[in-house]
Amino acid sequence: MVRVMVVDDHPMWRDGVARDLTEAGYDVVAAVGEGRQALRVAAAVLPEVVVLDLRLPDLPGPEVAAGLARVDPAPRVLVLSASAEQDDVLEAVKAGACGYLVKSASRAEFLDAVRRTADGDAVFTPGLAGLVLGEYRRLAVQLEPSEGPRLTERETEVLRLVAKGLSYRQIAERLVLSHRTVQNHVQNTLGKLQLHNRVELVRYAIERGLDAD
Repeated sequence: MVRVMVVDDHPMWRDGVARDLTEAGYDVVAAVGEGRQALRVAAAVLPEVVVLDLRLPDLPGPEVAAGLARVDPAPRVLVLSASAEQDDVLEAVKAGACGYLVKSASRAEFLDAVRRTADGDAVFTPGLAGLVLGEYRRLAVQLEPSEGPRLTERETEVLRLVAKGLSYRQIAERLVLSHRTVQNHVQNTLGKLQLHNRVELVRYAIERGLDAD
């Protein structure tokens, strides 16, 4: 069972999300309402996925996401927020969030997003993925090209498909590989590039034009 922690300061919403996750077969190891509490509890219960609201009474959501990234092992953070504002989305991603879903999403969309986040995918509400990738492209033009670590031909092929937004399962089907093999290629690539998550990997690929056809 995937271990999930829910962080939201509205008790009814927090309880509803936790209930949906439990009914879907997830192990909800904690449900808290404040950022500092979330950081303390996460270090103790070690969730694999954290569903995080951005509007918390004591700490900004991005600050909590950055703190969670320092937990060992770091959980994958899926932001679940009422805001779809560009600044909120980009701040969350830059702080380490793996995905961003607005609260108007359906229950099925939410549960699918948690599953994909647990699998290592970067998950965004439709329309927001383009926003994030567009920002990374804008930043990329400011960078000087570099030689970078040497990747194998297969690792480069997987990285190119990651940059195009394909899930691990879609990449596995495209390349006729197992889901586990794709995950291993991604983990090896993360290690070689000294990156921490799929979002950073996508940024790296876009900076080098690997998302182009």
